[in-house]
Amino acid sequence: MEWIEWSSRMLFIAFFLYAISTVLFTIAVSGMRKDRNVNRVAYGKYAFILAIIGFIAQMTYFFMRWAGVGYAPVSNLYEYTTFFGMMMVLGFLVVYGIYKNDVLGLFAMPVALLVIAFASMFSSEVAPLIPALNSVWLKIHVTTAALGQGILAISFASGLIFLLNETSMKEQSKSRTWLEVTMFVLMCTLGFIIVSMLFKGIGAGGVVEFTNDRGQAETYEYFMPILFVPEGAQLVSGASGLSLELPNWINTLKLNTLIWSVIGGIVIYVLLRFVILRKRVAEALQPLAKKVDLDLADEISYRSVAIGLPVFILGGLIFAMIWAQIAWNRFWGWDPKEVWALITMLIYIYYLHMRIQRGWTGTKAAWLCVGGFAIIMFNLVFVNLVIAGLHSYA
Repeated sequence: MEWIEWSSRMLFIAFFLYAISTVLFTIAVSGMRKDRNVNRVAYGKYAFILAIIGFIAQMTYFFMRWAGVGYAPVSNLYEYTTFFGMMMVLGFLVVYGIYKNDVLGLFAMPVALLVIAFASMFSSEVAPLIPALNSVWLKIHVTTAALGQGILAISFASGLIFLLNETSMKEQSKSRTWLEVTMFVLMCTLGFIIVSMLFKGIGAGGVVEFTNDRGQAETYEYFMPILFVPEGAQLVSGASGLSLELPNWINTLKLNTLIWSVIGGIVIYVLLRFVILRKRVAEALQPLAKKVDLDLADEISYRSVAIGLPVFILGGLIFAMIWAQIAWNRFWGWDPKEVWALITMLIYIYYLHMRIQRGWTGTKAAWLCVGGFAIIMFNLVFVNLVIAGLHSYA
């Protein structure tokens, strides 16, 4: 267990360094600095160095936890999401090393921070590896898929920069509306983190028992006030509240978490939109995005997809099919995770096809990059938290 404890400390150090790096990127981009002798270029370099040190610390966490649990730590939602966040940072470090653009750090690093913080809200307890995951393909399939998604996430950051730069905030348009929707979704992720910490601190929630669709007794332990329970569930402990019974094919424990996250996101968004900023969140970010050349943002998106998509196809589909054939005697089964991985691939293939064959650049291409990453996050959050399937153990 000593390895596990030290790995948790290394993850905290990595998160702290990423946060400092984000602050320095913000100073570098905004120019708000007290020390006039240190220019914006220097702040960007400091931020990049801290991001590298943070990445090394998180890699140390990964291998320490591997030594502690005895298998590649990507077997549950906590481990996989943490690794996914690390791959996002790796993708950013590679792209920043090429283009040296501080604005990209300002948008990419906070997203990675949110993903890692999102992971920290799930149980980090060590459990024996279930038989379905006890395979060499665990580390081959999952790590490669996460690496591909991490690289693709950079296209989201650069695509978002392009759209913030290009979209007029003074006129009503679909682009302005959907940009604000994107900001709201990011607020929901932050809302999940805040409400999780709040409700765990005050001891909200409870425990229910029910019979699942396989006729087996099962227990759900809620850490947030109970909104939904499986059919026929009995409250064992905690406050009863107003609990709506739902079919057993829905994981009501995770759906409960998702709904509270949305509620938290609404509260945060309203505070930002109407109290703190008193303008649209996208509009508040626009002056920072204006500091990036549109052609550069478009090029970064294209290169990220061109590199990340083949890696994702290899890990998320080809390796997955090989493992599925070995484990379940079929290479494809229309499991929700499989379906949404296929949709992710098709979105990015469509992006490359339209860019190469039809010359799509600019706004249309940027929205495809943002939409592709939305599908990745939908697969990570909604499919994992709500829809039951063969990958529910994640």
